[in-house]
Amino acid sequence: MSQVEESIEVNVPVRTAYNQWTQFEDFPQFMGGVERIEQRSETLTHWVTKIDGVEREFDAQITEQIPDERVAWTSVGGAAEQAGVVTFHRLNATTTKVMLQLDYDPHGLAETIGDKLGFVKRQVTGDLKRFKEFIEQRGGIETGAWRGEV
Repeated sequence: MSQVEESIEVNVPVRTAYNQWTQFEDFPQFMGGVERIEQRSETLTHWVTKIDGVEREFDAQITEQIPDERVAWTSVGGAAEQAGVVTFHRLNATTTKVMLQLDYDPHGLAETIGDKLGFVKRQVTGDLKRFKEFIEQRGGIETGAWRGEV
């Protein structure tokens, strides 16, 4: 099992950053390799990814969700074995630190080599930078929100 931890500061209030992160179907707009996400229930999402021509599908179960604080998940079924948590930290009224921790199990030789070369870490770093750009370019206005707890 491999681990990645990354964070970024976004120039929006913690509520805005959290609200946007709960809009899973918008992830393809800032996450590289994510083709589509379907929200199947309040706690279940279906992911379709395509990286270097390899398409994968898997479900992710939200295991914990606390508004303005954290969203945790684990994959269920499919080829992608992963679990993670994203936390939101208020730095001041208009700035939030978004921290992402991801545990994943690379499959096969290509993924293992990519893992050793830091591909996933670079992907996560890029995704967080694109999230920052996405929410800040919207003027700090999220595309939606889900404020429930899991």
